[in-house]
Amino acid sequence: MRRSNLPAELTRFVGRSGERAELAALLAESRLVTVLGVGGVGKTRLVLKAAATAQKRSADEVRLAELAPLRDPALVEHALAEALGLTDHTLRPPSEVLAEHLSGRRLLLVLDGFEHLVETVAPLVGALLAAAPGLTVLAAGRRPLRLPGEAVLRLAPMAEEDALALLADRAARSGAPAVAADGAARELCRRLDRIPLALELAAGRLPLLSVEQLLARLDDRFRLLGDGGPGVLPRHRTLRTAIGWSHELCTPGERLLWARLSVFAGSFDLEAAEYVCGGSGLAPEEVLDLLGGLLAQSLVVREDTAAGPGYRMLDTVSAYGAEWLAALGDTERLRRRHRDWYTGLATWCELEWFSPRQAEVAARTEAALPNLRAALDLSLELPEDAHLAQHLAGTLWFAWVGCGRLSEGRHWLDRALALESGHEEARLKALWVLGYVAILQGDAAAAVAALHTCRERARAVENPLAEAYATHRMGCLALLTDDFPRAEELLGRALEGYRELGELNSNVLMARVELAMARAFRGDLDGAVAICREVREVCEERGERWSRAYALYVLAYAAWTRGALARARELLVECLAVDHLFRDLVGVVLAVELLALVTVDEGDPVEAAVLQGAALAAWDAVGVRSFGSGSFEGPRVLCAGRAVEALGAAGYEEAFLLGRGLPLDEAVERALAGGRAAGRAPAAPRPFRTARRPVVPGTRKPAGSPTAAGGETAG
Repeated sequence: MRRSNLPAELTRFVGRSGERAELAALLAESRLVTVLGVGGVGKTRLVLKAAATAQKRSADEVRLAELAPLRDPALVEHALAEALGLTDHTLRPPSEVLAEHLSGRRLLLVLDGFEHLVETVAPLVGALLAAAPGLTVLAAGRRPLRLPGEAVLRLAPMAEEDALALLADRAARSGAPAVAADGAARELCRRLDRIPLALELAAGRLPLLSVEQLLARLDDRFRLLGDGGPGVLPRHRTLRTAIGWSHELCTPGERLLWARLSVFAGSFDLEAAEYVCGGSGLAPEEVLDLLGGLLAQSLVVREDTAAGPGYRMLDTVSAYGAEWLAALGDTERLRRRHRDWYTGLATWCELEWFSPRQAEVAARTEAALPNLRAALDLSLELPEDAHLAQHLAGTLWFAWVGCGRLSEGRHWLDRALALESGHEEARLKALWVLGYVAILQGDAAAAVAALHTCRERARAVENPLAEAYATHRMGCLALLTDDFPRAEELLGRALEGYRELGELNSNVLMARVELAMARAFRGDLDGAVAICREVREVCEERGERWSRAYALYVLAYAAWTRGALARARELLVECLAVDHLFRDLVGVVLAVELLALVTVDEGDPVEAAVLQGAALAAWDAVGVRSFGSGSFEGPRVLCAGRAVEALGAAGYEEAFLLGRGLPLDEAVERALAGGRAAGRAPAAPRPFRTARRPVVPGTRKPAGSPTAAGGETAG
């Protein structure tokens, strides 16, 4: 399991031995350490190096949250949850969820680029430190958090020998002749105030210019700019001058691309750069070579993302480019092109979600999330763009639901729907997606309101597709409240609408699976199996995995009911692996609970109790346990009864608490690995017994029968 999300180092870390030792000492003494310094002085590299070193020396988890791309303070908590790999579907405040998640863990949390959000970040960090004794926070920024117990390391420019070593290392990496440790190189380092970013920019020029030529040009630049005006700190002036000088040495095309790249938040890929930055004096086919030029000069850096290699412009460099873009009067046009690209990307991802590329879609969405947020922010700025916000927030349903980001999805959907767009199609989609999200969050009132509004408006404007989606989600809500006749009626009506309209995608397949669940829970096991086999066939034809996982869950339920425990386990392991891949917490917890029941019937009550404890912890993040449904609660109740019967109350509680304390990733790994070996002969399956009703599939023999009453094994 990954204990860290720190990025890999792409260049060698040079120098700073004294600062590294001082920072390590501060981290040993304080739970909150902030590294302060001007832009480009090397704060980020130092804290990442310190965090990586700390992680190697201990088994503690290390997580990085990059806050620089955020503009909306309301997204800080979501960004921390994302960095922690935390999935929570409840309506609880995210700060409460974060505190609970961290309370029992030993973890080093690295916060980078928080200064523009300090009014939000500081109280949140204070609350998390108070709630989680095992939490240490290492922050990098241009201002302190000003919290009690905060230890501050003010990062000065590099020592001269370190600066010289950095210049030589980066020059060699760029293919320049070796840099001698002579007077000219030392003077260059001094003139650049030994600021790492300035040195990196200078090294990028050494393949073309000698140190002496570069120093002469830099001297001219400093004399030209003078003091930089009142109130400008010397090192700010030095860095700004170095960046400005580097800007002047760029070709006109490179300068134009630099300015336009400033609209990206976080990383971007080549295709995005070509679309957003191309045109109006810069042909798209020129972007690759110009980007290579900026990369060679260290103005753009390469980085690894969830979707593969990408590019990023450092914040200080990007801010300089943004000023030039504003001076050109082109900011709004570029921001709109940026939004158009990421809206198009979201549309492509929605279509490709129903394809063999689901895992790629999930990865690309994760990598693009900062830019998708920027696109949503822009769409919410002006009333006339409200329909674009509604369209984008609705189109990203697969990211909110399928990839475990319900809380953030709710944030954007609520904001978008608070505006009157005048575009019914976009509003209707956002409404049914909001209803879907609210159902999974356990917010039935909001779900009913959104879905009722969607259905009535869809009928009024004659939009049968939106009506089918609203009806589908109403059927889903009926399923989760154990109203199976109503669920079958609504889901059947929605499926008929989908068929008439030729709609086929992951949502449609989920409607079929939900219909199968309703039939299974009221006893029509054969009907449920038939539906899920059809769904599985379609999924295999299309390469769809997410809906298929839910179909496998129903087939596993049927296999367990018929006594085919090995087959049930096989189906659940496959189901769980897919749900965990996509961070679908609802699918994960359902699979783990049913797997616990299979495990106890295989003769291992201890492992079953461990899985039950892990499932309960997951339910806390989902929201209402078992959705408040007696039928979905059935596996838990039955498994607990059998495990207590075998182990006694004390033995069951001990194993249960072990599972309760497992991080979700560890619990899933344990479940996928099969836990412990079975300790006794398999027990005969028995029907679910719940407080609401017994769930006894009609195809089974009476309770206690070791085999199914004829028919093919489910799955």
